[in-house]
Amino acid sequence: PSSAAVPRLQNDSWGKQYSHALFKAMSHMLCIGYGQQAPEGMTDVWLTMLSMIVGATCYAMFIGHATALIQSLDSSRRQYQEKYKQVEQYMSFHKLPGDTRQRIHEYYEHRYQGKMFDEENILGELSEPLKEEIINFNCRNLVANMPLFANADPNFVTAMLTKLRFEVFQPGDFIIREGTVGKKMYFIQHGVVSILTKGNKETKLSDGSYFGEICLLTRGRRTASVRADTYCRLYSLSVDNFNEVLEEYPMMRRAFETVAMDRLDRIGEERLAPLRLLPG
Repeated sequence: PSSAAVPRLQNDSWGKQYSHALFKAMSHMLCIGYGQQAPEGMTDVWLTMLSMIVGATCYAMFIGHATALIQSLDSSRRQYQEKYKQVEQYMSFHKLPGDTRQRIHEYYEHRYQGKMFDEENILGELSEPLKEEIINFNCRNLVANMPLFANADPNFVTAMLTKLRFEVFQPGDFIIREGTVGKKMYFIQHGVVSILTKGNKETKLSDGSYFGEICLLTRGRRTASVRADTYCRLYSLSVDNFNEVLEEYPMMRRAFETVAMDRLDRIGEERLAPLRLLPG
């Protein structure tokens, strides 16, 4: 607005005139009202309405962009929260008991640690060298703690790591049950597990160990149960991927067979014949 619209500003300095004009414009733009003085005449009315409409539009766009910016700052945490809300609704719908709900909550907190990523999709979009580099970095502690990997061909290690799947188990979970058909073996990144046999023998395994390979080698049923004693962060390897990798590295198959035969001897199982008859 011109200074003529407010007579008392005609003789004031340009700073006061500009401040008054800025105040009136901001009143329109922020949707507070039409300013300190009501519009006079139809031209002033229409210009004021146009200014208020433009201001409302700009204000809405600003709020929308600010909200999107804040959400994008931690999209993985927001994705986790949205996912867990679905889990809570699922538990409520099925009326799960309180202790089960608590275990599910603790599992999600320990498994995802408040953030959720579509890791398979992210790695699938990368080139093979980048994918292998990331996987080797993520599994560096596993490789460092496991003698099997520390003394093996780096190509074998990379081939094995690219086929591993990360899993988390809670204390008391039975990772493997005796007598079931085995489709996976496991590598322990962190945690303690107990190997339980019929004779009540109990063996502890911790970081850098692996288990479940006997069933994959003998193509039989599980010879013992394995229970998680603590929160366990494991990597699993399916039987198909196990055989696929070991076909390319027959010496590593012999290394697995040596450990498997030693374990079978210790638990007193009469299942060595199928293991010895395996090719390679």
